[in-house]
Amino acid sequence: MLYSFHELAYQSAAPFRIGAQMARAFWTSPFNPMADTAIGRTAYASAELFENLTRRYGKPDWRLETVQINDKPVRTEEQVIWASPWCRLVRFARNLGDLRRARKPTAAPAVLIVAPLSGHYATLLRGTVETFLQDHDVYVTDWENARNVPMLEGRFDFHDYIDHVRTMIAKVGPGAHVVGVCQPGPPVLAACALMAQDGDPNRPASMTFMGSPIDARLSPTVTNQLAEERPFAWFKSNMIHTTPLPYPGAGRRVYPGFVQLYSFMSMNEDKHVDAHRRYFGHLVAGDGDNAQKHAEFYDEYLSVLDLSEEFYLQTIDIVFQQHLLPRGLLEHRGRPVDLGAITDIGLMTVEGEMDDISGVGQTQAAHGLTPNIPDDRRELYVQPKVGHYGVFNGRRFRDEIYPRVRDFIARNEEAAGGLSARPATAA
Repeated sequence: MLYSFHELAYQSAAPFRIGAQMARAFWTSPFNPMADTAIGRTAYASAELFENLTRRYGKPDWRLETVQINDKPVRTEEQVIWASPWCRLVRFARNLGDLRRARKPTAAPAVLIVAPLSGHYATLLRGTVETFLQDHDVYVTDWENARNVPMLEGRFDFHDYIDHVRTMIAKVGPGAHVVGVCQPGPPVLAACALMAQDGDPNRPASMTFMGSPIDARLSPTVTNQLAEERPFAWFKSNMIHTTPLPYPGAGRRVYPGFVQLYSFMSMNEDKHVDAHRRYFGHLVAGDGDNAQKHAEFYDEYLSVLDLSEEFYLQTIDIVFQQHLLPRGLLEHRGRPVDLGAITDIGLMTVEGEMDDISGVGQTQAAHGLTPNIPDDRRELYVQPKVGHYGVFNGRRFRDEIYPRVRDFIARNEEAAGGLSARPATAA
């Protein structure tokens, strides 16, 4: 019933949102002599804040039609390479002629960025993708909102996620480089191990994990402690709700994105309240630049998707309660996942010193679990003075983390014989 009440509250606020939009237009009209007064700006700021806090945030656009490479604009074409009801594999193909003008090679290592399926859309990694496009042929997993998947499409669980990752690695082709950001760490590592066990010719040349809970027993955070302290039945009883009409997935049991959003925001309630208070002040003062930065961040942060019941509950059980992968007990479709089978896939781990989601040690645990990877194909890095988000986005990521990942990929590209280089699109 919670989902239905949430929808009712949203619909009930519609008249007030319309009123706020009308007030916003009135107080910004060039024909209103009071628009640029303290009263006018305050009224506008109040209407803007109310509308932002009560409107629905849909899936954001990627907005990567053009990226800057060597200070030159390079066009990209968004190509769907493969799709299922649950995910699209998207390639951002760079324009060949633009790359030449930017003095960049027209063939580059292929990188598959596996976006987290943990409440936000893959577009949360817009900055990550844009940075990798400087030197790579970039593919990204664009996960679907479970409430939009009809019941006829069946279930989607932790093992389906592994299968999806393995399929998408194969679609990118031999010798690709896989980057798992946050949540995907355990299933991506499992998929790579299974490919190694099978001698799959499409197995990647390297895998990089960034802020991932490979072993959530280490340096437990508030999130980890919550998952361990609560019995499994509590999550099923309190976190799972039924998708209502008119969504295409009506009747599907899901972990709603708005539930996770409220949980995360409550962990840092004062921070979010202060941010909106400053936003209000920027609007009143006419400080458009800072107000725009706030709006852009929250447009992304407040855009959430639902997870299928089975995927969410299995992730809680496998990753955060039983810790099956680091204990060597994970089985996929009835077969053990042997991390020791990985011998020719490079491994890099990246952590943030101040990460309050995946504590320091949880990601680098992957090194101890993969003893047969040669030392010269490993790298372990902990970035000082960044939290979880800073591990894969922002200035420190661009200036300090990404160059290390780029060089690691280049070394493993060479070790793999340059198998993953892909041409850009034609001019």
